[in-house]
Amino acid sequence: MIAPLFDQYFGIDYSGAETPGSSLKGLRIYRATRESLPEEVLPPKSPRKYWTRRGISEWLVGQLQKGRVTLVGIDHGFSFPLQYFEQHHLPLDWPNFLDDFQRHWPTDEDNTYVESVRDGTCGNGAARLGNSRWRRLTEKRAGSAKSVFHLDVQGSVAKSTHAGLPWLRYIRQNTLGRVHFWPFDGWTVPTGRSIIAEVYRRI
Repeated sequence: MIAPLFDQYFGIDYSGAETPGSSLKGLRIYRATRESLPEEVLPPKSPRKYWTRRGISEWLVGQLQKGRVTLVGIDHGFSFPLQYFEQHHLPLDWPNFLDDFQRHWPTDEDNTYVESVRDGTCGNGAARLGNSRWRRLTEKRAGSAKSVFHLDVQGSVAKSTHAGLPWLRYIRQNTLGRVHFWPFDGWTVPTGRSIIAEVYRRI
């Protein structure tokens, strides 16, 4: 029998558009290990009943810093179509993309939401927009996946992607050397390294 590659597995449902005063019931974490079936991870006890994006990111960083080899799947887009990079004259460099995006869509800052960036209250989202007709190769091959710029369509991951990308940057900055963001850090993963990857549940 082949031994499992990972000590534990996290599945993170990143659904939901956060707005002031809203509760994100769609944010959920499930955990399985080599020995146990998946079970839901509840947020720490606090006045909030549900996970926040900040709470998930800080919790995940804490887990990954413990050194257990972990596979993490998160269900929002990790990058944008090639047309976006061409339109905004950006290099095809993922860490640079995350930095640039966070400067324009700072949804990892307190009281900053996708809608507050869209309406110009904060950030500069107007300088980093995309077209809802643009799709990544992975979305084209998936068939039913919608564009990461389809912001006002039911079933789209566009809002969770715009909310989540700055938090990927946060996680990356706080787990350097411990985590491989696949495939952006390379197709081959070093032995003993935890992995964070985009997942699409319907596939």
